[in-house]
Amino acid sequence: MIFYSLQEILLIVAAAIIIDWIVGDPKWPTHPVIYIGRFIRLLEARLRPGGESLAARQLKRRGVVLTAVTTTVSLCILWAVIMLGSMIHTWLGYALSAWFISTTIAVKGLKDAAMLVYRPLAAGNLEEARKYAGYIVSRDTSVMDERDTARSAIETVAENTVDAFVSPIFYALLGAAPLAMLYRSANTLDSMVGYKNENYIHFGWASARFDDVLNFIPARLCGLLLTAAAWCIPGLSPLRAFRSIREFAHRHPSPNSGIPESAAAGAIGIELGGRNVYFGTVSERARLGWPLRPLERRDILKTVQLLYVTSAIVFMGVLIGWLFVR
Repeated sequence: MIFYSLQEILLIVAAAIIIDWIVGDPKWPTHPVIYIGRFIRLLEARLRPGGESLAARQLKRRGVVLTAVTTTVSLCILWAVIMLGSMIHTWLGYALSAWFISTTIAVKGLKDAAMLVYRPLAAGNLEEARKYAGYIVSRDTSVMDERDTARSAIETVAENTVDAFVSPIFYALLGAAPLAMLYRSANTLDSMVGYKNENYIHFGWASARFDDVLNFIPARLCGLLLTAAAWCIPGLSPLRAFRSIREFAHRHPSPNSGIPESAAAGAIGIELGGRNVYFGTVSERARLGWPLRPLERRDILKTVQLLYVTSAIVFMGVLIGWLFVR
């Protein structure tokens, strides 16, 4: 994508991880994902004009166009911006690359979102915890008890260890910032139109499938990384995390999300999944892990620990790789 050497890409990725650890999701400048989301809605309005009745095959074809155009435009714009920056000065190109890669990952953002659920739970304020849980899950939070509210935060952090860290870093290492942003645009598409409801079952099919394909390898790498992270954290079990992936991951409806969720459940010794309510409809999600004890709010903190240690392992691996290729 950008013609950086492996040594340069490794250093840029390491810098991006540090930026995310410190800054997280900035309020200014406007996050690129917001612009991607606006572009998706604009394209959707053009591809599916209001009131137009379309057959399933037509909706799928237009969904393919939505996916192809969004990801291609995201990649090309970022490539052009970084190339222009590099033409002005090499270090400006490096800085732009590190910054944009940092916007595709969200370790600090995930931690902050989880803590917004944990702190009210710790203070006995279930209503406020439900409110913040509603910001990170699509399920009906008004009917959740303390355990289910904590579970929603744990599942979000575990699942998004792939989407918000391992996958974008994987693609950044392969193709620098433009490929990382292509991944983020595909993931944004999935979060906006990749639903199996009446409105998006056909139109969002391509976006959901493309996101599954892009996450396939990173999700499996994430399972190994979470197992290694569990080995580094006192009280967690790497062996149980690995066994849990083998035993439960395939039960999840997603080909990828079951891996990090099973790993986290196994490492901590709790059970994830179970009864959720979506738009008034009860859904029984596959149960992952062995319930060696009841799930507790403090397990949110343990999942955040797994996320941070996983990011630290990747960071150290990137630095060691940089030292070896110098």
